[in-house]
Amino acid sequence: MTSLKFVFLFLLISFSASAQKDYKLWLQYNVVSNSSIASEYKNNLKEIVVLGNSETIKIAQKELQTAFQDMLGAIPEIKSDIKGENNLIVGSQSSLNAEIKKELKSDFDKINTEGFIIKTVFTKNKKQIVITGKNDVAVLYGVFSFLRILQTNKAIKNLDILDSPKTRIRILNHWDNLDRTVERGYAGFSLWNWQKLPDFIDQRYIDYARANASIGINGTVLTNVNANALILTPQYLEKVEALANVFRPYGIKVYLTARFSAPIEIGNLKTADPKDPEVINWWKNKAVEIYKRIPDFGGFLVKANSEGQPGPQNYGRDHVDGANMLADAVTPFGGVIMWRAFVYSEHDANDRAKQAYSEFQPYDGKFKDNVIVQVKNGAIDFQPREPFHPLFGAMPKTPLMMEFQITQEYLGFSTHLVFLPKLFQEVLESDTYEKGKGSTVAKVVDGTLHQNKLTGIAGVANIGNDLNWTGHPFAQANWYGFGRLVWNPYLDSEIIADEWLRSTFSNDENFVKPVKKMMIESREAVVNYMTPLGLHHIMDTGHHYGPGPWVSNLSRPEWNPTYYHKADKNGIGFDRSKTGTNATAQYMPEVEKLFDNLETCPEKDLLWFHHVSWDYKLKNGQTLWNGLALKYQEGVDQVKEMQNVWKKTEKYIDSERFHEVGMLLEIQYKEAKWWRDACLLYFQQFSGKGLPKGVEKPTQTLDYFKSLKFPFAPGNG
Repeated sequence: MTSLKFVFLFLLISFSASAQKDYKLWLQYNVVSNSSIASEYKNNLKEIVVLGNSETIKIAQKELQTAFQDMLGAIPEIKSDIKGENNLIVGSQSSLNAEIKKELKSDFDKINTEGFIIKTVFTKNKKQIVITGKNDVAVLYGVFSFLRILQTNKAIKNLDILDSPKTRIRILNHWDNLDRTVERGYAGFSLWNWQKLPDFIDQRYIDYARANASIGINGTVLTNVNANALILTPQYLEKVEALANVFRPYGIKVYLTARFSAPIEIGNLKTADPKDPEVINWWKNKAVEIYKRIPDFGGFLVKANSEGQPGPQNYGRDHVDGANMLADAVTPFGGVIMWRAFVYSEHDANDRAKQAYSEFQPYDGKFKDNVIVQVKNGAIDFQPREPFHPLFGAMPKTPLMMEFQITQEYLGFSTHLVFLPKLFQEVLESDTYEKGKGSTVAKVVDGTLHQNKLTGIAGVANIGNDLNWTGHPFAQANWYGFGRLVWNPYLDSEIIADEWLRSTFSNDENFVKPVKKMMIESREAVVNYMTPLGLHHIMDTGHHYGPGPWVSNLSRPEWNPTYYHKADKNGIGFDRSKTGTNATAQYMPEVEKLFDNLETCPEKDLLWFHHVSWDYKLKNGQTLWNGLALKYQEGVDQVKEMQNVWKKTEKYIDSERFHEVGMLLEIQYKEAKWWRDACLLYFQQFSGKGLPKGVEKPTQTLDYFKSLKFPFAPGNG
């Protein structure tokens, strides 16, 4: 009995240790094992001088104490005044003494209200490190940035860092429902336990805010875009208020999704017509009610007249009418309306990719100043690869907000290792040519191309109540990477991967170098084994789990994968050129010309824009059929190589996460082969050609793959 107790205790301790590792995300604060680096840190950080006593400054102080204890084994003495040298001085601009203010005056002129300064200065000939900004939240951002320097073992002897966020709204969109299910969520249930709120504040809420603040995220939309009006009732607003109170010291505002029909559903009105005086008044009163509870409430995110959601078109009005009516309601309080451009109509089967542009571009310049139109990165729906959305080069008078999907709805859920910052970077670097060469998507969304003051990037969250937050240890990198890119849309994804690996696992170059390469290549691997050469939306029905290129029986044409690949005996691909739907005309002439011509269209986008013969010669000399098959095989081989890389990391990291990732990579390898075999068997019916040398033969029949059903696949919310 005693031995059993010992075993149970050992397992409990082991589980607790692994839980802590997984749960701590990129804020591991591992011991600095390099003695010379540790010595440098200790010599330059004799004392911490904390100026100010706000909740935010207290959080910054606690973070420093936790980090120094864990990384260096001791906490420097905390002081409130400057004595001696080699201190770390932490405080906002107004709290600094006159000498340091004078020293940093020109630096303060170069940062915005959320920007920070980390600088080595000399006061009375004594060397100090100062972390400061124009307000306390900026200081907190600076503290986390400084700790990232320590986590990645960089030098701190002569620091001179000025860093400001390039976008104003840096926000997570939670597609969380009030019953705690999460639409397209693959990491457990929703974080928000509405039943226990407002009186029970889960430690997770605090840890969530801390993680977001560490990467500069400053907003969260708590509820699903497929909205429920109940969130706007007093019963739930009280709960939202409790969360807002938790998040505020971390610089995070709460936002809600507004169901357009709320005046009918919870307001006892007979209409939700945005021109109706009673409806206008209802929303104004609702805004007053919300801001009375939550003075810094961010505003509303709205999905209207899309996929069955109610909207202004139900009343013969348009998106401008709906957005501007809500904008007027929140204007007195500084609120913002984020109006989604994700629309497609069952009455227009011409080309779903064209619909958002056709519907929204004519409204350019008609929205109120506090409306920002939220546009998905591509014109279809968060595919493994899409060309950038044409709206980003077409609405110069309207602030456009990028919408990325961090949760892996179409990229293997939380069982596949896919480093999404590589995808995000590809989109942000795309050139719209709106004002000539160099008019990148990043310049559109950060406001520099058109001098927009209202800017933002949103990410559909991949966070749930799983122990490790995201369902896959490497999916944490997508949350982290999103935050880093939203702060600076010009940051290279390799830098992000390097930071994350060092902060999350190890600084050992023998670990970092191969695993970083694996991460950077992982997104291309997924494209290869799912949707190579521009294929898209060939996932199975509804749940989007696994391949389903054969699906053709759904009521709306654009819901069927066959609509997107159009495979027949003559070839495969969706003709969006001048000879097809002419979707290429929605881009600026330079981009249109590139995409429209079969010979100049990048092969990665080939089947997105063209229906191509099976015998068409690719640039490598292969026929399209052979090239397609070899891409599928390449994707499978890349996952096998990912497994080989990971197997060599065991001695560098903890065994729990090593085994966890190993098991998930095995699932990914099996599913990559499933994708390859199912898709090639299906498309082979049309090409009539054998598999080229080097492509493994399927071990199952097409009928077998068609027979697979997944009625309880996660994420349907």
